[in-house]
Amino acid sequence: MDTNTQNLSQKSDEVAGHAQEKKDEMMSKASDATQTAKDKASDATHTAKDKASSTAQSAQQSAHETKDQAGNILQKTGEQVKSMAQGAADAVKSTLGINTDTTSSHPNITSKN
Repeated sequence: MDTNTQNLSQKSDEVAGHAQEKKDEMMSKASDATQTAKDKASDATHTAKDKASSTAQSAQQSAHETKDQAGNILQKTGEQVKSMAQGAADAVKSTLGINTDTTSSHPNITSKN
């Protein structure tokens, strides 16, 4: 082989070696970037799941508290209606003179007994 051919062959080998190094370097960077993206996506998924779970738990607790409050309101309203109905019944009995209770629970209504 002549010197020019050897130089060309040597330069070709060097260029191929540099190209291989660059290729390996780029593949490594791409792999690192892919792994970083996967890690960030996984972290974002976990964060979203945690927030959704927390929000659901908070909503459930709020619904439970609202249910308890509604139950208390209904109970109080029921007691008030019952008391009003009893008062009306006592007033009718008193008016008709059939009230058997000598001490009325309503101070404005007097018994005719």
